[in-house]
Amino acid sequence: MKGIILAGGNGTRLRPLTLITNKHLLPVYDKPMILYPLETLKKSGVNEIMIVCGKEYGGHFMNFLGSGKEYGVKLSYALQHGAGGIAEALKLTKDFADSDKIAVILGDNIFQENFSKDIKKFEKEVGSKVFIKQVKDPERFGVAEIKDGKIVGVIEKPKKPKSNLVTTGLYLYDSDVFGKIDKLKPSHRGELEITDVHNMYIKEGKMTYGIVRGFWSDAGTFESFLLTSNKLALIKKRV
Repeated sequence: MKGIILAGGNGTRLRPLTLITNKHLLPVYDKPMILYPLETLKKSGVNEIMIVCGKEYGGHFMNFLGSGKEYGVKLSYALQHGAGGIAEALKLTKDFADSDKIAVILGDNIFQENFSKDIKKFEKEVGSKVFIKQVKDPERFGVAEIKDGKIVGVIEKPKKPKSNLVTTGLYLYDSDVFGKIDKLKPSHRGELEITDVHNMYIKEGKMTYGIVRGFWSDAGTFESFLLTSNKLALIKKRV
């Protein structure tokens, strides 16, 4: 299985910090943010990874991470022109995926746990798998509706969430994901929404889910950025 880190976007919620660099290169506690998703993939057994980043900062990522040899992985890069949504960024990786299954992680998502068992199991499955977690502010995320142990729908950033279970930024896909992206139309935000891809899989009965039990946070707002840094400091002190 190949890995993909989506590290594009404009980082508008972290301005003015992101006026000088891509948000995924900002320090979270003791290292740049991008190293957390990279390490999540690596410890889960995924070593061949593509990073999708904005064209303005592509050189910054390459200068910092290089070929990935220093971090025990093999890296390649794709440049996204503008901010057209997660699904648009993922579309850029089709040739890299080369019909293989892929593990996709958002560059601002930080996980504590190891997903190697889930990824190894998914190698023998079809469809897609998402990872959900209970949160206090579900309206910020894609909210998952679960019935009888099955995921029956995902709603992107609803004003009145049906549950406090949200899809975190780690997704497993078979090669059908690119055909589904090709069928998408831009949302009211002008973006190709990954939630629409997930609902296609759900409609086909090919979406499963796992529960994130350890610490997870995105670091995309000032509040979550600070919370994540403080939480990681506490976790590392215990270790």
